[in-house]
Amino acid sequence: MASQVSADLVWEIVRGNNSFLVKRKASGGVQFSRDPLNLTNKNARKWAGFVNDKAIGVVPKENGGVKVLSKKTSAAQQPAKAISETAYSGGKSTRKTYVAVANQAAKNSYRPDLRQAAVARVSAIRKSEKEPKPTPETKPRGNKAKKAAESS
Repeated sequence: MASQVSADLVWEIVRGNNSFLVKRKASGGVQFSRDPLNLTNKNARKWAGFVNDKAIGVVPKENGGVKVLSKKTSAAQQPAKAISETAYSGGKSTRKTYVAVANQAAKNSYRPDLRQAAVARVSAIRKSEKEPKPTPETKPRGNKAKKAAESS
């Protein structure tokens, strides 16, 4: 964010109306965010990537794997250059990906408070990329099993 304006002031101005906000009247008027730098998709100051100087986002890659987006503090005045991308392929082991993302979030005191949410997001993306196991046929139990045994 620009050094002339505090992130708290920006949040107070845009928290009720911004391009990433999704409002739902159902469920008690809950508000979500579509910000790519928001790890939990909740409309809250802590998770709002467009407001914070340091932010991390995790999005799926096209061919499997994940892409970690992080905000550069040095390019606050240049939004197009402010986001750096780090890609982790789907072929890399899941644990190594977790460790790499956790280190990227917490090392050099970047945003250690986002470590757990970043790893959870990577976990959810990797789990969604797996093909589901086929469901086995259900075996008849009780009276249905007896009828099936008698008929065959």
